[in-house]
Amino acid sequence: MIMSLATVQPAKISRVLPDSIASEIGFEPGDAIVSINQTQPRDLIDYRFLCSDEYLELEVMDQEGDLHQIEIEKDYDDDLGLEFETALFDGLIQCNNNCPFCFIDQQPPGKRASLYFKDDDYRLSFLYGSYLTLTNLTEKEWRRIEQMRLSPLFVSIHATEPDIRTRLLKNNRGGLIMSQLEWFQERRLQIHAQVVVCPGINDGVHLERTILDLASFHQGDTPAVASAAIVPVGLTRFRNGEDELVPVSQEKAREVIKQVQQLQDKFKQQFGSTFAWLADEWFLIARQEIPAESHYEDYPQIGNGVGSIRLFLKQFQATAKEMLPTAIKQPRKFTWVVGNAVEQAFKPLVAQLNEVEGLEINLVALNSQYWGQEITVTGLLTGQDLLRGLPNQDLGSGILLPSLMLKHDDTKFLDDLTVTDVSQQLGVSIFPVNGVEELIRHCTG
Repeated sequence: MIMSLATVQPAKISRVLPDSIASEIGFEPGDAIVSINQTQPRDLIDYRFLCSDEYLELEVMDQEGDLHQIEIEKDYDDDLGLEFETALFDGLIQCNNNCPFCFIDQQPPGKRASLYFKDDDYRLSFLYGSYLTLTNLTEKEWRRIEQMRLSPLFVSIHATEPDIRTRLLKNNRGGLIMSQLEWFQERRLQIHAQVVVCPGINDGVHLERTILDLASFHQGDTPAVASAAIVPVGLTRFRNGEDELVPVSQEKAREVIKQVQQLQDKFKQQFGSTFAWLADEWFLIARQEIPAESHYEDYPQIGNGVGSIRLFLKQFQATAKEMLPTAIKQPRKFTWVVGNAVEQAFKPLVAQLNEVEGLEINLVALNSQYWGQEITVTGLLTGQDLLRGLPNQDLGSGILLPSLMLKHDDTKFLDDLTVTDVSQQLGVSIFPVNGVEELIRHCTG
């Protein structure tokens, strides 16, 4: 379970939660956990497992490099209240595929290093829901997944036919996916599957074959494949272009929607669940209405943008009912910037906000010239897109900026411009907002 100690670094603490066990003991940011009960954790999974005991012997390195031995008695499963600089104390497991549609390879050079990390790490999949391909796992890692019951994982399938998946991943181990799904089934472990559709390669009959193969593992009390998301390939102007990929057209989007909806009807009768879900982007590209909120069940593929628009609309209505006043004392005017993919869906929300006496919200929906996209989801808009799309406009008292455009816990866009950079060049304040409550609070003061 534990990697060679020569490769594992002490787990450096980034935050100590107030009123926690660690706070009472005197831990500080910059301290580092070297070992727990004589075992050095290689990642956050090990840390949580080892810290579940009632009695802990910790070896801790302080900021000066001095080692301390600390003994802790606590209730079983009580959290110490520590957060770390990284979830992986032994480094990232890198991707060994060469997928032509990989977003990381479709970025311009010269940006911050973290944008080019090509992870394919099962631990990040378990902890945070990131997708992996299973092509780089050693026997040791497979055993750890089984022994620690690391489930569910999130797996990029793309195709179940060995030759097509190998062609897409450009990795001969890609053809092992069906036997790997059987491995999960035999051990009663689960995955959520993702299929990125590349027109002319894994669409049509190949897409149907993939979805039906995945559905064959959706059986029993613990189905090996809990759900599947069907996602359109996303291409940018920075990609090599010397491959066989083509963008998804409106006609292709409508074709895929019709094909998958027919299978959804079948699965609804067979499983009582839709099982295979279409990402919202299909409906935006096809210029079709997004399914009703009731369609999405418990949103099993929300991380893939399946139902994210409907969920936001639902959350907006619930929050607006509680928080939105009929009038505000001081007039306020803002510009709300979103990707043009959601423009039509968000227009009724803007109309509802503008019913508040004294409030004026102007929705500006942009596409990304930076990425070279005609239709753009909000999270991919960059600082340069705002600088191109917003000059010479009355932006009111400021810009309401969805925080998903920014690096987590930072103010950088994907093009490395910062909120301050854009604010200064546009000559207006920018207010990052995280979710519906913050949006309404900024609107109403």
